[in-house]
Amino acid sequence: MVKIRITMNGSEVLAPQGVTILDAAKSVGINIPTLCHHPKLEPIGACRICVVEVKGQRSLVTSCTFPVFEGMEVETESPKVVAARKLILDMLFSERNHYCPFCEMSGDCELQNLGYLYGIDHWVFPTYTRAFPVDSTRTYFFMDQNRCVLCQRCVRACNELVANHTLGLSQRGSLAMVSADANMLFSQSTCISCGNCLQFCPTGTLTDRRSSFMGRSNQAERVKSICNRCSIGCGTSIITRGGNVLRIEGDWGSPVNGGLLCKSGRFEPLYDERKRLLQPMIRRGKKLETASWEEAIAGIADKMENAKATEIGLLISGDATNEALYLANRLFKEGLNAQNVGILSGASPDLMAQKTGNLSDLSESDLILVVGANPVSDQPVASFLVKRLVDKGTRLIVVDDGENGLSPVAETTLNIEDIGKAIEIADTVKKVAVLYGKDVTEQAAQALTRLAAKAVFVSLEPGVNTRAAVAFGMNNGFQPASAKILYTMLGEADWNGGDILNTLDPDAFVILQAGYASLLTDRADVVLPSAIWSERSGSLTNTEGIVQMANQAVEPEGEAKPDWEILAMLGDRLGKNIGASFADISARAAQELK
Repeated sequence: MVKIRITMNGSEVLAPQGVTILDAAKSVGINIPTLCHHPKLEPIGACRICVVEVKGQRSLVTSCTFPVFEGMEVETESPKVVAARKLILDMLFSERNHYCPFCEMSGDCELQNLGYLYGIDHWVFPTYTRAFPVDSTRTYFFMDQNRCVLCQRCVRACNELVANHTLGLSQRGSLAMVSADANMLFSQSTCISCGNCLQFCPTGTLTDRRSSFMGRSNQAERVKSICNRCSIGCGTSIITRGGNVLRIEGDWGSPVNGGLLCKSGRFEPLYDERKRLLQPMIRRGKKLETASWEEAIAGIADKMENAKATEIGLLISGDATNEALYLANRLFKEGLNAQNVGILSGASPDLMAQKTGNLSDLSESDLILVVGANPVSDQPVASFLVKRLVDKGTRLIVVDDGENGLSPVAETTLNIEDIGKAIEIADTVKKVAVLYGKDVTEQAAQALTRLAAKAVFVSLEPGVNTRAAVAFGMNNGFQPASAKILYTMLGEADWNGGDILNTLDPDAFVILQAGYASLLTDRADVVLPSAIWSERSGSLTNTEGIVQMANQAVEPEGEAKPDWEILAMLGDRLGKNIGASFADISARAAQELK
C-alpha cells in the first residue's frame, strides 16, 4: 500500500494514499470529534463538527470526506477550527428542544459530550421555539423529533445496511424531520423494527423503551455473546446492571454481522413472557411436584439403567451449545448406544460435495440463487446482505414454492419444480452464489450440481446450532413410536409436542429439559430446568461453520443449570465418563468439530 507524508498539528504522519483526514488522524491517535460520522456508514459531512484547517484551502474542510494528499498540512484544533465547532454546536442546540437534564440519554449522548468538550454552558441562540412530534407507536422503541440533529445516521443505516429503505427526510430547513414512508406512523410503515437505527442514533431521538432511565453506559456492564435466534450467529453485546439484562446491542466488531441485528435478536428475547421452569420436578401420581436435582437425576438414571438401547429416544432443539451436543453424543449414542435421535428443526440437505462458501462470498457474485430458503423470516440479517447487494446491481432469483420475503426485490421468482429455468439463467453469468435451505428437494439438489464449476454454495440451516448437531450425528431420523424413554432437550424452543406425542407410547417415560414451560410440561415425568441464553456460556457453530463463544451475562434464575452441566450430572450418575470441566468439554467438542 502506497503511503504519503502529511503534517498534522506540526508532526509528520505517514498515511495510506486515498484515506480521509479523519482516518489518518485516528491511525496516529489524534482525536477529531464527529457527530454524523460512523465507521459503518458512508461519510456525508453533514454536521461539519469534524472540520479541520488545511493549508491552501479557502475554507475549513470536513475531515470525514476530505482525502489526504502528499505534503498536506492539517490543523485539527486551531483557534479557527475550535470557533467553527462551537458555532456549529450553538446552532445544533438551538434548532430543537435539547433540554439535557430531562432527556433519557443524558450522560450517553454524543451531542451532550461535544457540548462539554467545547465548554457550551448556555444557549447563544433562541431555543424551545416550537414542539416537534414524538412517535411512540412502535413496540420496542420510540422517536422524539425534539432531540434530532438530522445527522441521518438512522436513515443511512436503514438504506445502506439493512436495505429496507423506510427512512428519509421530509420537509426542508428548520422543519426537516426524519420520516417513514412519506410521513407515515412508524407502526403503519414498512419499518421491520430491527432497531439498527436505534443503535446508530447519537442522541436521545431514538430510545429503547425497556432500558430508558435504567442507567448510563458507565454504570452498566457489557458482555460479548452470540445471538441464539437463528443459525447466522450474530455477535451481540448484552448490557446488564445489577444482575439484570437491560438491552441487547449488536457487536460492531463481529465478523459475522458487523453490528447489525434483527428484531428477533435485539428485542424479542427481552419480551419473552413464557413461564420459566425454575426447579426440578418429578411426577408423583398424576401431579408434578418439586424435587431436588439429586432426586430428579436419580429417577432418570434408574429408568435408563434398566432400558434397552432401542427403547431410548433423544430429541434435541437446535439451540443447544456445542458442549451440550458433545455430551449428548457421548452419553446417549456412545455410552447408552441409543441411535433413535433427532433435531426438532430438521436440517438442510447435504450439498457439501459442491463448492461451499461463506456469506461474504455473495458480494463477489453476479447472481444469487435463493433456493428453498426464506431468509427474510428465518435469517433476517442474511436477507439484509442480499438486499444490499441487489441495491448495488447483483441479480437475484428466488426459487421457492411458498411466499418468500425476497420476492419483491428479486428479478424473478420460480417454483422449485422450475429450478431448471434458474440454472439456465445462471449459465449466462460468470459467478453464482447459491443460498439454500431445508426445503430444497432432491430434484433441485440434483439440478444444482450443474453449477458446481462456477457457484459457491451457502447453507442457511434452520434452528440455531443445527450444523454442529448434524456433525454430532443428531439428525438420525427420530422414530417416536419406538421410544419407551424419551429425553427432550428443548432449550428455549417453543415446541408443544406436535405429531410426535400423538405417536408416542402412552406409557413412555418423558424427560423434559427446557428453559420454559409448555404443553409438553404436562406430559413430562421429570422436568429439568435449563439456563437460557443470558445465563449460560458455550460455543455455537453458525451456518457457515464459524465457531463462536456465547458468554454468560447473568446468573441462572432459580435452580436452572446449563444444558451441558445437566448432562454431565446424568452421565456421572450412570457411571459414564463423558467429560470433566467445562474447559475440557469445550476443547473436546471443538476438536471433534474440526
